[in-house]
Amino acid sequence: MSKGSTLFILLGLFLLGGVYSFWKQKQSKSLIAILAIGSVMAIGAGLLQL
Repeated sequence: MSKGSTLFILLGLFLLGGVYSFWKQKQSKSLIAILAIGSVMAIGAGLLQL
């Protein structure tokens, strides 16, 4: 695995943790949606670089 793919996958997992945290705190749905989309994009970019 290259460093770039590892960083993107870790960033995506970090953002998924933020989505879970904001969901538990009942934050706004738009913020949760933006974080979820960002995390999926980061994980996807990391997997494409493998």
